Amino acid sequence: MMMEHRSSEHVFYRNLRKTYPVVDRGEGIFIWDTDGRRYIDGSGGACVVSIGHGVPEILEAMKAQAQRICFAHSSHFTSEAAMECAELLTRMAPDPSLNRVYFLSGGSEAVETAVKVVRQYWREVGKPDKYKVISRWTSFHGNTTGALALGGHTGRRRHYLPLFLHTPHIEPAYCYRCPFGREPASCHLECADQLERTIKYEGPDAVAAFIAEPVVGATAGALVPKDGYWQRIREICDAYDVKLIADEVMTGVGRTGREFALDHWGVIPDVIVTAKGLSSGYTPLGAVVVKEEIHEAIRRGTGAFVHGHTYCQNPLSVAIGAAVLRYIQDHKLVERSAAMGEVLLKHLQTLRKHAIVGDVRGLGLFAGIELVQDRDTKHTFPPALKVNAQLAQEAFQRGLITYPGSGGADGIHGDHLLLAPPFVIDEEGIDQMTRILDEALAVVSSRLL
Repeated sequence: MMMEHRSSEHVFYRNLRKTYPVVDRGEGIFIWDTDGRRYIDGSGGACVVSIGHGVPEILEAMKAQAQRICFAHSSHFTSEAAMECAELLTRMAPDPSLNRVYFLSGGSEAVETAVKVVRQYWREVGKPDKYKVISRWTSFHGNTTGALALGGHTGRRRHYLPLFLHTPHIEPAYCYRCPFGREPASCHLECADQLERTIKYEGPDAVAAFIAEPVVGATAGALVPKDGYWQRIREICDAYDVKLIADEVMTGVGRTGREFALDHWGVIPDVIVTAKGLSSGYTPLGAVVVKEEIHEAIRRGTGAFVHGHTYCQNPLSVAIGAAVLRYIQDHKLVERSAAMGEVLLKHLQTLRKHAIVGDVRGLGLFAGIELVQDRDTKHTFPPALKVNAQLAQEAFQRGLITYPGSGGADGIHGDHLLLAPPFVIDEEGIDQMTRILDEALAVVSSRLL
């Protein structure tokens, strides 16, 4: 069947100076464009695709729900699909107390929902002065203005700063570039203790929550904190009656080799925000999982969460989400993410032979490569060179999709690639990814050094 060729002149693209190939189809870890070129989806799109493209069971679930009903507003109905998806998701949660799920259309909506539900909780329990939410620099929590205010990435924030309130931020857990000049062996978790100091400066009676990514994704490329960091953060939140919101939009639902990334440290948050891998890209879907005490406070208080979106709890989307969660469980893909993640990191370590590779890090199938001009000093490349984009483009031309990023070092400087392939990848696929990255690094290195 011949495909009709259409003009792209009416589409408003993210990058107005870039020419995009036209995507045709996907299967497993691969995507094909309409010219027949095949790409390894080495980043799962934007760290979204977990179970692979074109899974028949998910397509059947889509069809089955669509034949029943595609849309019913959450103010009028619930659905069997919503109840099933919520049940499956809470089974993955690290504690039975995290047992209430609010469904959204994506991560940004979910982050803002988490902040609002915590704010309403404090009003319901008679502490209306608690409204401040502390977050971290070198973070990303979404592109809506509220989520951007919490985020800590200069490039994403700078155009829109006049539109949102300034919120308190602390330093990230960034061992490769420790803001306190420490090495892991001599570290006393100063980055975690900064939360306590900031709570004191802001006023404990005014601080409602702390939000952070368990492993930083888009803004720095898989920053894995030292063991003890999250345990200390939990202790500080408990000491000052501050709710802990885990932004697991990228890291949740198996990406790091555990159901949720905080599980690696045995830490239970008060709120989990998740999206991306929850639907593996088969539909826009996000969720907020809250502890029963938060839900109960609102139920006993005003009785309604003053919040909602048109596509909250959309029957078609939650049916797809439930199908994805069943598929992950049935095929033991969380365990596979852990096993293949070890293989991926081992292969990526071989890329240190390139002088511009400063660090290789990650957890599960969530890995980052940081690029530097000088490995000894960790000096970054000038931002104007856009080294991360150069490397991503060279890889793309060779058939590998990656997730490039900049500004991780200090908000302005720094280059990295984030890698997050589908959990179904095998060692051959990882070999191909590494070979392409090796070739791309050689080309970019020859230009720069």
